[in-house]
Amino acid sequence: MDHKILATTRELIDEVGYPALTVDQVAVRAGVGKAAIYRRYASKAEMAFAATAHGQWPPALADTGSLHGDLLALVRTFHAPMAAPAARHLIPALISEIAVNPELDARFKDTFLAAERAEFADIVERAVARGELTGPVDPETAHLLLLGPLTAALYIINVPVDDAMIADLAAAATAGITALADQRHRGQDHL
Repeated sequence: MDHKILATTRELIDEVGYPALTVDQVAVRAGVGKAAIYRRYASKAEMAFAATAHGQWPPALADTGSLHGDLLALVRTFHAPMAAPAARHLIPALISEIAVNPELDARFKDTFLAAERAEFADIVERAVARGELTGPVDPETAHLLLLGPLTAALYIINVPVDDAMIADLAAAATAGITALADQRHRGQDHL
């Protein structure tokens, strides 16, 4: 049923656009009750985001053995759904909605962003355990360093994002996270 709801949502966004999308339309076409949708998603926005940009989270990412490898695998996993036409139509509208709806903003932070940051916390923790980082880095900062530029490229600056750019984003995020860990470690040495 989850797959049917999400697939139907993607189809309808492609057909009618996000602003005209309704939960009723999804329920009818998917052959499910509205209550089944609302048990899974608190709003049309959440359902649409899950269907287009976020997919099934968390992704099945293996430990690649390096901070850079983990970040590269993660940004590649995010890029595919984020670059899809439905997501490119949805995300700018959703950002506008979140900006004026504190309840929606809180829900996104507590669900999607919390899951993403937990993945970043795991990546950072593994890098510290391997000795790649001199100490922990705030997962929120790590999240911003990698996915902030990807989001800006896709939805604000509107530039093509190819694998070379994805590799550069992972390399830059790796360098930034490493520098932050080193800076914090040096700061603790002086206490």
